[in-house]
Amino acid sequence: MNIAIWLERIAKVAGGTPALMLGDTVVADYAGFHARAASLAAALLEKGILPGDRVGIFAKNCPDYLVCFYGIWMAGAAAVPINAKLHPKEAAWILSDGDAKLCFVTEDLGAGLADQTERGLIDVGGEDFAAMTSGPAAPLVERDDTDLAWLFYTSGTTGKPKGVQITHGMLAATSLCYLIDVDPVTSDDAALYAAPMSHGAGIYAPIHVRMGARHIVPVSGGYDAGEVLALSAAHGPTSMFMAPTMVRRLTDAAKALGLRGDGIRTIVYGGGPMYNADIEEAVEWFGPRFVQIYGQGECPMAISALSRADVADRSHPRWRARLSSVGRAQSRVEIAIGDGAGAFLPPGEIGEIMVRGAPVMPGYWQNPEATAKTLRNGWLMTGDMGRLDEDGYLTLADRSKDVIISGGTNIYPREVEEVLLTHPSVHEVSVVGRPSEEWGEDVVAFVVTVPGTTCDQATLDAHCLDNMARFKRPKAYVALPELPKNNYGKVLKTELRKRLEEDAT
Repeated sequence: MNIAIWLERIAKVAGGTPALMLGDTVVADYAGFHARAASLAAALLEKGILPGDRVGIFAKNCPDYLVCFYGIWMAGAAAVPINAKLHPKEAAWILSDGDAKLCFVTEDLGAGLADQTERGLIDVGGEDFAAMTSGPAAPLVERDDTDLAWLFYTSGTTGKPKGVQITHGMLAATSLCYLIDVDPVTSDDAALYAAPMSHGAGIYAPIHVRMGARHIVPVSGGYDAGEVLALSAAHGPTSMFMAPTMVRRLTDAAKALGLRGDGIRTIVYGGGPMYNADIEEAVEWFGPRFVQIYGQGECPMAISALSRADVADRSHPRWRARLSSVGRAQSRVEIAIGDGAGAFLPPGEIGEIMVRGAPVMPGYWQNPEATAKTLRNGWLMTGDMGRLDEDGYLTLADRSKDVIISGGTNIYPREVEEVLLTHPSVHEVSVVGRPSEEWGEDVVAFVVTVPGTTCDQATLDAHCLDNMARFKRPKAYVALPELPKNNYGKVLKTELRKRLEEDAT
């Protein structure tokens, strides 16, 4: 099934329903949205785009991002969305690796990309795009569940990014899991695109299209906490995807403005570690509006979910442990914990998280070696370490490469980070290992303090000793004004390790 059939169906029965919004302004209803996408599909076919061909999108968030998605899919092609924060050279490499036939851009990004690639670029704000979306329509090109819909490139913090093949069937499975495991959606709701549409926020677009919800893109085209709060209050009920760092910023902004998040229905958070201290504060301020998901590009948004009730619960005897988890398996997957050889481990033991099911990728784009390492005996080897409890709640430890081995004992950085974040002066923290002749590795904590406060090593050391085993406490604390992050808001531990190596030299 071509995932774009959901747009075709909703346009027939609810064509007059508002669909695409830029800030406060409705720019298209569902009939107009569908007409523009079908016209774009016809134009792509006229340009020689064949079913299965790849078409890039290198653009900031805008309503036409969704028109591009659905026009590409209706033509039977596959979208290659590229994070707008990437350098033009990085975007050009992705277009080359994916052999994209052309690329839709916003003007600001297209200017830099034009110097890096010879592929055709079409400005979504230009006359050519306007003509492509206002001409004759093309019928939907049939696709199978196994056909490529989205070529998703990983962040590539340890090398060149890999292209994850996301099929039409994977998008459908993730979408249905959203309704079952994350949050119901109705035509009264709105999806607010605060996070990049090239990633998790865009993955959740199809289910909101299927249900006839509105799609609101902030005028800024990016993430501004004040803008999100204002749009939600004016046009709620809104739902949105956020990385944990975005939730932290939203809480800070809302407290400063004295706003309680009126109009916000649901914030789905994921994409990185959410620390208990941060989510407890967010729930205390905003109320029960939060759902956590855990996924990877290789199983997009669909490995596990921690329900709204679990995130907000403070009555269960083990509520804090559950809040530290990423919830239970979503409906279309199975989760297991394996040792280095892939053998299953019992509940409570830490090992590599393994996943199989409908949302799991068929493999990486033109990379059979990486595919063979990641897909074993039908299971996706996530590279994340974690444990399952008797009730099926999955708790992440760390990426396998981030585990610190000191004196022959495994130390999981997240455990140390969680403890440090309970200190009132600690705003952000990241823990890494430093080579040690005596112990193999020492624990080092990089700390960002709350503005206006100070915190010395002795104070932090005493706090750690009061809350966890002595062998886990950091041997050193490094104060930073901010933590280095990649374009998706994830902390770059590779940069922190590099700093330690440079200091040692």
